[in-house]
Amino acid sequence: MADAIIATPLLRVDNLGYASGATRIIGGVSFALNAGSRTVVLGANGAGKSVLMRLLHGLLPLASGRVEWFAPNGRPVVQAMVFQRAVMLRRSALANVLYALTLSHIPPTDHGARAFEALRRAGLEELAERPARVLSGGEQQRLALARAWAIRPDVLFLDEPTASLDPAATRDVETAILGIEQDGTKIVMTTHNLGQARRLADEILFVDEGTVTEHTPAAEFFRQPRSPEAAQFMEGELP
Repeated sequence: MADAIIATPLLRVDNLGYASGATRIIGGVSFALNAGSRTVVLGANGAGKSVLMRLLHGLLPLASGRVEWFAPNGRPVVQAMVFQRAVMLRRSALANVLYALTLSHIPPTDHGARAFEALRRAGLEELAERPARVLSGGEQQRLALARAWAIRPDVLFLDEPTASLDPAATRDVETAILGIEQDGTKIVMTTHNLGQARRLADEILFVDEGTVTEHTPAAEFFRQPRSPEAAQFMEGELP
């Protein structure tokens, strides 16, 4: 598998492995990602996409290999992750964002301005005082993105963030994602929606049975995938 050519990566993965008991989930994965492109991770159900995302974000222990970050200006890389089902605290939309800022050790004097700006950019400023758990599914996902937006992450992992949303809510979430990326955040996202991948991806990581079989510019991938597994996936022959 030919890796994309990257001069100065944000992230380099070398021989990454993960197993659950005796079952290998991720095996021998190596690639590098830069800071200036939107990376979409594609693959069949059970291919290991979500596990790979959690390994990169540090939520699961590595069985083997290394994940190496190259921080801007030598400082720690700031990461955030949004899951398929947003987890909302029992408090207002605004308080959810403020809590994320508190956990990120951002100076309290900046909290109010950052939180309101993040809500505004996510189109939620009028819902700031509404209990987060009564928001619609699409509003909750945009609130989860606002929490991430507020801490100014260098990289944002998105695991199927629109999988259960209708087309209008999906469009709103995609708009918020593009806004975060335009602020300089690296986007790494899994999706089953090929149309969404076409709209959002600069490059594709294709995962098959725990290995990365392609790391390809999106236009090239959709024009002519290199691996048989990716070609079958594109043709709808894989689940």
